Amino acid sequence: MGEVFAGRYELIDPIGRGGVGAVWRAWDHRRRRYVAAKVLQQSDAHTLLRFVREQALRIEHPHVLAPASWAADDDKVLFTMDLVSGGSLVHVIGDYGPLPPRFVCLLLDQLLSGLSTVHAEGVVHRDIKPANILMEATGSGRPHLRLSDFGISMRKGEPRLTETNYVVGTPGYFAPEQMMGAEPDFPADLFAVGLVALYLLQGKKPDSQALVEHFASHGTPSAPDGIPEPLWQVLAGLLQPDPQARFRTATGARKALTAAVEMLPEPGPDDEPVEVFDQIGPLPAGFGPEGPESSRGSESSRGSGSSGAPESSVSPASPAASPVSPATESRPSVQEPPVAPPPPVSMSETGSFHLAPPPQQHRPAPPPAPLPDRPATPPPYAVGAPDPSQAPTSGVPYDPATRPYTAGQPHQPHPQAQPHQPVQPFAAHGHHAPAHAPAPTPVRAKRPGPPPKVAVPVLVVALICFAVGIWALTQI
Repeated sequence: MGEVFAGRYELIDPIGRGGVGAVWRAWDHRRRRYVAAKVLQQSDAHTLLRFVREQALRIEHPHVLAPASWAADDDKVLFTMDLVSGGSLVHVIGDYGPLPPRFVCLLLDQLLSGLSTVHAEGVVHRDIKPANILMEATGSGRPHLRLSDFGISMRKGEPRLTETNYVVGTPGYFAPEQMMGAEPDFPADLFAVGLVALYLLQGKKPDSQALVEHFASHGTPSAPDGIPEPLWQVLAGLLQPDPQARFRTATGARKALTAAVEMLPEPGPDDEPVEVFDQIGPLPAGFGPEGPESSRGSESSRGSGSSGAPESSVSPASPAASPVSPATESRPSVQEPPVAPPPPVSMSETGSFHLAPPPQQHRPAPPPAPLPDRPATPPPYAVGAPDPSQAPTSGVPYDPATRPYTAGQPHQPHPQAQPHQPVQPFAAHGHHAPAHAPAPTPVRAKRPGPPPKVAVPVLVVALICFAVGIWALTQI
């Protein structure tokens, strides 16, 4: 297995190398998917600042490949992004050479679409080139382009990390104003887009220096061989040496490209279709489409163990599903109750099972027999049971605090105690059961008012206030 970085990313195999680090295919153990991990090779302050800028960029667009997360482990740092397996535009040109104009226009439209979102975030890419434009492995389907590598990008207005006379980027894709040390701006990215379009149409790296000199000396040249005139007019607007004469926004260039595509000839039947193949290659041994095979094996074993225990507990025949104690498990005569979520409390804790011998060992003791000189009465916690303290004088419990609520209810002895209820002693002494006596009517006490020594001064003050008010109204 590969090296596990920060306990999450397992580095598998290198798939590319950049100016400040190597790009690895990695397995994200948290999200359970393959990602591309860019591992920083150097750890000096200048490189770390660029790393912080790049990993802080969060742009969501189908044609932009921005960092998704980052991690640090001791003296190493990395950030991850989506894994794009179709290689870059360099691989496409290496497979086919010059590309058809309509295919180039489709790629150019996607590139300008992603770049317009990047510019809307105030970010200047500063390193647009074919190697930084990746392709999804779509085969013969519609191509899908992703703009990547924001290592030297910067937001407009941020301090530069390079000296004033030092130019950062890839030689051959610099805008003229970049060579003069101007501040990075959006038109510089559009100039690089025009050079990338020439690269795709001609199948080779354009000579940007000679192109700029020709524009400066003779104006806009005629369309090169193999490039339709409507498409060349759009490219000439991207390649103007003067940034003021160039397209100012990617959205404006995209609109002009859309109008030019309508005037292009339709592809002929003999045109070779362009297919984008997988350039990364198969996974090494020990890794499958669902991740490392060892981790999947451990997960399946855990699934059959801890995670599978609730499933096996449904079957009453499973020994592991029995909620009883081990001593009871070993007895085949014990009938195990069905298990339902949540699991019931062990039977040994509730005393609801029998252990032999004796079978009554864990049962509660039976209640004692009633005394011969006292009638049997229901338990004191039974509903409607009489109060034993009131038994000698009355057959009905009497509570002065609750008498208004219970006096009207006739006493109903417990059904089990009714045959033994001693009715004769009450009749012998002339007593009548309170259940047959008329219910007293509860009397509600009147709430007393304030005493006179308080009420009289209040009334006097109120009259004085009333008189003062009347007098004040007559003075208006």
